[in-house]
This record gives sequence, structure tokens and C-alpha cells, in this order.
Amino acid sequence: MQEEPRQKAVIAGVELKGGGDFDYAMQELRNLADACYIEVVDQLSQKLERINPSHYIGTGKLDELKILLEAHEAEAVIFNDELSPSQIRNLEADLECAVMDRTMLILDIFAERAKTREAQLQVDVARLQYSLPRLVGLRASLSRQGGAGGAGFRNRGSGETKLELDRRRIEERITILQAELEKLVATRQNQRKKRKKNDVPVVCLVGYTNTGKSSLMNALLETYDPETTKQVYAHNMLFATLETSVRSIELPDNKSFLLTDTVGFVSQLPHHLVKAFRSTLEEVTEADLLIHVVDFAHEDYEKLIEVTNHTLQELGAENIPTVYAYNKCDLTEHPYPRVAGDSVYLSVKEKAGLDELVGKVKGEIFADYVTRDILIPFSEGRLVAYFNENANVLETSYEAEGTRLRLECRFADYERYKQHFVEMAGES
Repeated sequence: MQEEPRQKAVIAGVELKGGGDFDYAMQELRNLADACYIEVVDQLSQKLERINPSHYIGTGKLDELKILLEAHEAEAVIFNDELSPSQIRNLEADLECAVMDRTMLILDIFAERAKTREAQLQVDVARLQYSLPRLVGLRASLSRQGGAGGAGFRNRGSGETKLELDRRRIEERITILQAELEKLVATRQNQRKKRKKNDVPVVCLVGYTNTGKSSLMNALLETYDPETTKQVYAHNMLFATLETSVRSIELPDNKSFLLTDTVGFVSQLPHHLVKAFRSTLEEVTEADLLIHVVDFAHEDYEKLIEVTNHTLQELGAENIPTVYAYNKCDLTEHPYPRVAGDSVYLSVKEKAGLDELVGKVKGEIFADYVTRDILIPFSEGRLVAYFNENANVLETSYEAEGTRLRLECRFADYERYKQHFVEMAGES
């Protein structure tokens, strides 16, 4: 099958004084374009005190941009920030080419990756809300506004949704989609309530997009349940996972926890998307523990950590206990598996360091477990069965008065049933 020719684009950005790591932001924009099947042929940047309100960049740079577009025969310009409706209108008129901004690019990627009905609805709502104030000037750039399939420029003119859609019709569409989304959100919230009721700890995988979160989930599933058929989709690309997946990890010592895989983060995640994906992102805020997966082989891995921590802060999840999983150590010189404080250095690909990671997780989420030596009278035999199923029984022996168990159990279980057994003296 012959590969479709990639669209050519120039990326452009303004470096503001004290505006953060500009080089990193531009590299990230390049990666986002690549994920959208767009070939970046050149880059233009400008240092300014403030963004030009009419054209984003200054008039001199605008002329420079025209020359670059002509020289490379590029069909589009992608700007590093979210553009206002008037900026899009003015730039399209002056450059006579398609104009995209960072938000459009991310929305396009999400649209292509969305697989479940909920994710597709979330992306559609975000795209419609983004396009609403921009109807007048978007011309060809927004010809892809309709469905959730297909990215950016490749579908231009395919008639997914006509630009003639007026504001009223778009608003009506948003209302219909949001009503459907609310039903799915309610279902998800009910599932969360049930999980809380069952008192099973929830561990949430978070991190920058494409650090190996889904691969880590699969590796843990396969390690603790070799017969599993519940693997999640994992692929080496930005935003491979948009759906929240929840899997139960059953440990050999009768302990278990729920592991949640979430959408990856990226800097300047569009607020329309954050709003639309709120039900998915809520999973993070209600977790008992976060596993922050880091691509340790990435040259800017510290920046990726920063982006994720900033997003967690915005979600109100910055105070949840966190274990850092430094993945892809096999691509570095760093020794692994290794535990240092709240960090575990590992390689998901080689399944090296998984036991160490689970050890750290257990230390965090099963801190309320106690080890006891108890004697259960024969008349309370049901308790022996209960503890065999719900605790980690280390030793069993039979005495004249009943069954003696040395076990590790939840403190709550110990308190609930202690009047039915005798605790053996001198044991902790």
C-alpha cells in the first residue's frame, strides 16, 4: 500500500520574555505536527514583548514567512499558540494558505485517536466549542470540523461539515452531544462509586503522552495474570490512549488494587479538551496513589515531569501520593532495576523493575495492613474461610481450641472481627 504524501507546513512561534522554555515548546509542536502526519519543512520564530494582536507575529516576520512558504512549497503554517478568530482571519488573508494553531493540531490528533463513543463525543464537543467563535475566518482550515475521524489537512474539502453551519446549528449540535456525553459520564461516576464502596485501592497511571503507561499496565497484567486477555491498546505514538481503562491487579498475597490508565499530558493542553475530558481526568483526582511514568531516555525528561506536574496541579491532584516510574532505562546508562526514595528505575520492555514498582505501590496503598497471630475457635470456622480469601495467611496450625493463623490483614478487618478470636500473647 503506497503511503499518502505528507502535507508540508512551516511552524511559527513567538518567544515572550519570561514565557518558559521556547525551544522545548517548538520541538513539541514539531512532534505534534508529525503525529498529525504533517511534515515540518521549516521554522520561524520571533522575540517579542507581547503577541501582535492582529497577526500574532510582526509585519517583517510575516513577509519572511511568505518567502519560506513559497521556497518550500508548503501548504500551511502552524502557530505555537492558540490564535484569536481575527488573527486566523488576517493570517489566512495575507498568507493565502491554511492556518492552524497548536489547539487545532491537538484537537485533530485527538479526533483521529478517539475510539470509544465517549472519547469521540468529548473530542467533537471540544472541536465545536473551539470553532464557534472562529466561523468567519476559518475557511479551508476548519473543513474537518465534523466527525472524529481523520486529521487536519488530509481531509480538506471532504465535506465532513460545511462551514456554512451557522452559530445556532453548531450550538444545537453541542447541546445534543453534551446530553449524550452526560449519560456516559453518569455511568462512569456510578462505576467509581461502586469501586469506592468495595474499598479496593485505586492506582492511577499518569505522565506525558507516549512514556509507556499503557505498556506498563499490560506488563503488570501479564506478570500477575499470565492468562489475561485484558491488555489495553499500546502504541509508540502521541496520544495513543484517549480512553480510560481500569484493570484489577490481583497479587499473589490476596491483595489487589485497581489500575487506571489515563490520557497522556502535553504542555498547553487546550482548555476545551480539558473541559470535555473532565470525566476521564476525574479518575486521576480520586486515586489513592499516582504512578508518574517518565520516559527516562528522553533528553528533556525533566521538562516532561514538569508538564505533567503542572497539569496535575490544574486538576487539583497535586497532593495525591506519587511513585515515579522512570521507564526506558534500557535505552540509558542508568542502572536498573533500582529503587531510590519514591522513584523506581525500570524497563517495561524488558519487564525489569516491575516487582520493585509493585513493592513501592504496596507500601503506599496497603499501609493499613497489620500482622497478627490469632486463634479462631472452631465455632467461628467461617472466619478462617474469610481470612483465607481476604488476607495474606502466612501460617496455619490446628490446636485443641481452634485454628491458629499468622496473617497479614486490613486493620479494619482485624477490628471488625477481633471479638470472635483470641490474639496470641507476645505477637504484633
